[in-house]
Amino acid sequence: MSVVYILAHLDDEYCALPLILEAARAGLEQRFLYLADYRDPRLAARRLAETHAFLARYGIASAAIRAIGLGAGAYDQSLHRSVKQLYPQVRAEVATAAPVTRLVAPAWEGGHMDHDACAFLGVRLAAEIDAPVRQFTLYNGPGLPGPLLRGGAPLPENGQATRVRLTPAEWLDWMTGVRAFPSQAYAWSGIWPAMFAGMARRGFAWQALTPERVQARPHAGPLFYERMFKVSYEEVRTALDAAF
Repeated sequence: MSVVYILAHLDDEYCALPLILEAARAGLEQRFLYLADYRDPRLAARRLAETHAFLARYGIASAAIRAIGLGAGAYDQSLHRSVKQLYPQVRAEVATAAPVTRLVAPAWEGGHMDHDACAFLGVRLAAEIDAPVRQFTLYNGPGLPGPLLRGGAPLPENGQATRVRLTPAEWLDWMTGVRAFPSQAYAWSGIWPAMFAGMARRGFAWQALTPERVQARPHAGPLFYERMFKVSYEEVRTALDAAF
């Protein structure tokens, strides 16, 4: 039995670490699929090496890490425009895995349009292979202005949250593990403090992701990616709906 992670960026796995540890304890095979491409090949190679090194700490073999987006032209911040192109490759990768007990994807939360594209694609694939999807939050920002965000804060709109318990040693390892991604130090300098401030209050939890959910706006009001990346929900919605 296996778990397949459908991720946008090389480092998104960091936010899913409690699920990785849980699957490892259950003896499940794990496979990681990354969909985003990068315009700078040197940056892409550096980010891939960081992901390999991070996951190796948790017993994940290099063969289980598949950066299928590299070289595909599905660039960071525009993944929603390439879902139709990437879907057959994702489906083919999943077909070679052990029987899939679940898919894992970033939450449908309006934080980053690439994350939401992965959630949408995951739901589509789950219907084909008859497997549930777990979504994990990265960041979102309902009701906040400008660049402010909430990290590690599951949206109430995404339904019941199921906690994954970590030992104090696992919490410490997770918190300090962000050092594995020096190429993304600038991005994590803004996300990491909010993420663990939220985790300190709520712990880590996943939520089920359903087809109905990805047909609705993540939350009322401006989305974080609308504020920060100037990409409208309507653009993302149109692109995703046109993919299938």
